[in-house]
Amino acid sequence: MRRHKRRMSQQPPSLFSSARHRAQRDRLARLPAGANFLAPIIAETLLDRLSMVTRDFPRILLIGAHDAALADRLRGIGRDVKILEAGPGLAAATGAIAGEADTIDLPFASFDLIVWPGGLDSVNDVPGALVRLRALLAPDGLLLGAFVGDGSLGRLRRAVMTDGVRPIARMHPQIDLAATGNLLQRTGFTMPVADVDDLTVRYGDWFALVRDLRAAGLSSRLSPAPPPLTREETARIALAFAAQADPDGRVAETIRIIHFSGWAPHPDQPRPARRGSGTASLAAALKPKG
Repeated sequence: MRRHKRRMSQQPPSLFSSARHRAQRDRLARLPAGANFLAPIIAETLLDRLSMVTRDFPRILLIGAHDAALADRLRGIGRDVKILEAGPGLAAATGAIAGEADTIDLPFASFDLIVWPGGLDSVNDVPGALVRLRALLAPDGLLLGAFVGDGSLGRLRRAVMTDGVRPIARMHPQIDLAATGNLLQRTGFTMPVADVDDLTVRYGDWFALVRDLRAAGLSSRLSPAPPPLTREETARIALAFAAQADPDGRVAETIRIIHFSGWAPHPDQPRPARRGSGTASLAAALKPKG
């Protein structure tokens, strides 16, 4: 009986390594300005969507300290902006709170807006992270975020599975659009909205894509870490990626950015429509209540 209890108390193995995540985040701080091409694209889109909301957000939480420009823009919106950052070095350098989104421990109802520009897809406890963030929002507070979603990097995924490369998981599983909306609803957010933007980036070779992914903090943090590629495997992947090139010799890779939003419940909010009947755009959904 005692043995049975010990087995039941064991936690399931983590899909992602928190230590690798922290190291990746700290590495971002050492990269030259502009190396992360994806950050300003996501930030600008989030700010555009936020501009549709004609209400005040005095207390703001930003998850991620890497994008100083986004933090400055949010400081122009709210009077109190706090930042949560997983990388301890980056957190110390920017005055952020060090911690992971799925283990954050701050007072309930202490924010009117939470902005999360990337990372929902690579936390170990996605529902748990969303539940925690909803608890941090004051009634009628807004969660607004984005992440790289399902259908991204299809040509890279095909190249990694080419003949002669060990069949080992090297790329993260991805969350799709429908699952995002369902997760928001299941974790207690009202008026959940999720939509997707497709971004096409063209590369001359596989190595350039890998550099961009590392600079954007999108390299693997799987646990346990897969064994390093051999020289032969690297060459095979590079050739398989190049074989998918257009006539001009460049490979068009797709990055699907899923945008999501949800509100903390409030008695004055409109009741949700019947499931499957929604036709409103994200812009309409982000307008303040009448």
